[in-house]
Amino acid sequence: MAVYALTGFSLVSLLSFGYLSWDWMKPSLVADVATDPMEKSLPPAFTRPPHIIFILTDDQGYHDVGYHGSDIQTPTLDRLAAEGVKLENYYIQPICTPSRSQLITGRYQIHTGLQHSIIRPRQPNCLPLDQVTLPQKLQEAGYSTHMVGKWHLGFYKKECLPTRRGFDTFLGSLTGNVDYYTYDNCDGPGVCGYDLHEGEDVAWDQSGKYSTLLYAQRVSKILASHSPKEPIFIYVAFQAVHTPLQSPKEYIYRYRSMGNVARRKYAAMVTCMDEAVKNITWALKKYGYYDNSVIVFSTDNGGQTFSGGSNWPLRGRKGTYWEGGVRGIGFVHSPLIKRKRRTSWALVHITDWYPTLVSLARGNLSNVPGLDGYNVWPAISEGKESPRTEILHNIDPLYNHAKYGSLEDGFGIWNTAVQASIRVGEWKLLTGDPGYSDWIPPQTLTNFPGSWWNLERLTDGLRKSVWLFNITADPYERYDLSDQRPDVVRTLLMRLVHYNRTAIPVRYPAENPRAHPDFNGGAWGPWASEDDAEEWEGGGEPLKSRNKKKKCKICKLRSFFRKLNTRLMSNRI
Repeated sequence: MAVYALTGFSLVSLLSFGYLSWDWMKPSLVADVATDPMEKSLPPAFTRPPHIIFILTDDQGYHDVGYHGSDIQTPTLDRLAAEGVKLENYYIQPICTPSRSQLITGRYQIHTGLQHSIIRPRQPNCLPLDQVTLPQKLQEAGYSTHMVGKWHLGFYKKECLPTRRGFDTFLGSLTGNVDYYTYDNCDGPGVCGYDLHEGEDVAWDQSGKYSTLLYAQRVSKILASHSPKEPIFIYVAFQAVHTPLQSPKEYIYRYRSMGNVARRKYAAMVTCMDEAVKNITWALKKYGYYDNSVIVFSTDNGGQTFSGGSNWPLRGRKGTYWEGGVRGIGFVHSPLIKRKRRTSWALVHITDWYPTLVSLARGNLSNVPGLDGYNVWPAISEGKESPRTEILHNIDPLYNHAKYGSLEDGFGIWNTAVQASIRVGEWKLLTGDPGYSDWIPPQTLTNFPGSWWNLERLTDGLRKSVWLFNITADPYERYDLSDQRPDVVRTLLMRLVHYNRTAIPVRYPAENPRAHPDFNGGAWGPWASEDDAEEWEGGGEPLKSRNKKKKCKICKLRSFFRKLNTRLMSNRI
């Protein structure tokens, strides 16, 4: 009763502040414009394969775009979304590597062995080499393929690099986060190195240039040097707005009235990224690509709330399986869309881009069986029903097991201590420890009373390991129905059992001190020999050095760094 009372108080109180004054079921705060009748005259198929620009932002929260009612200025994203199709039932993964791997392969994490955490800089691990990637399929279809931005899919050997996985060119970082100007990345105290690469070489000469602007400039150069008569795919994976919170001063000045310093810096980074997207769109028009282009915009996971991000009014944050961690900002902008200027509530997941974009490119999907994604272009372009009816958010057998979970609680068919989450139709089930479960208002209210949501979380979740929500009726995940609907719980648990039978072993090898940048010229990059790589392919522990006499301070401190990294994990992934 205390929980529901607090919940009611919080909602009523926040309504008075205006934070829930917009209707969730309305398409958006930006008024939709009626479909132009002339758009119905578009041909049923493209005359030639479209140019594809996929823009992925890092750690941008659900609330952190103008058309979701944000206090952050994103005029370009607002306009592109309003003129295209907003995806308001769109899902991603809660952290970096999983979203990127599923985008590139069209497969759930359980089918690539990457179902636990992220790929860390010192791990002998990368996107499995037996996976045919999205850019490789587009190359087969005659596309020129380019990547600009953050990779974060492993690099311990050269075969793992973007230029070996389907991209003709690459400018960006290989690890999870770098300084926006110096491109330094520290994976623990004293384990620091430079991380900006041009192709397979270290791009030392680009140091000092703000990454968001550098990446937008590179996209413009690619478009200027390519012929619009030939299809092109550009994957723009902005580092923004991941920590560290850094932005050119002129953007910070716009938000000088914001009381929360982290939110102020974060807002400046989002607006800078928005202008970078504007420059990319301008280049598409200037060089003759726009009329035959498809622009896809997606976030990679929920916002990190203690670093300025906001997922309000959703529950949770980055790194969790609550809606705030997995419901993404997404839209498609293209002159080729048949029904523009609308909001789609079709169920879409990040794995769907693989078959959707390959199909748009008239590529061949027959030789990549077992994809978890669906071709959702008819749902996006024509407003047809989505072929997707369920999403496996993940099953992570290595994540800390919930203290109060058991096989008994899972009807004898599923151990509810295991972290897992699935959505089937309008129902969403979570088991184990789904992560930090607060509802956090936008941080601009520096004096807003903050104790109520912590109290609600503590009284609601300490002794639980199963949650069930009707996510259509309750998108804020406030009313757990697991006790009232055990029949639905059992049905969704059976779906988890089904998926778990198809899972491959987790690939999460121990870190290796040889990856230290000091042993690689001061930069992060491939470090394993071919012989080493072959012995590590099984995903197990790396072999100990054959030369027992070769010792280093890094080896002695390895255990200390690993423990420290675990504590800092939520701020680095």
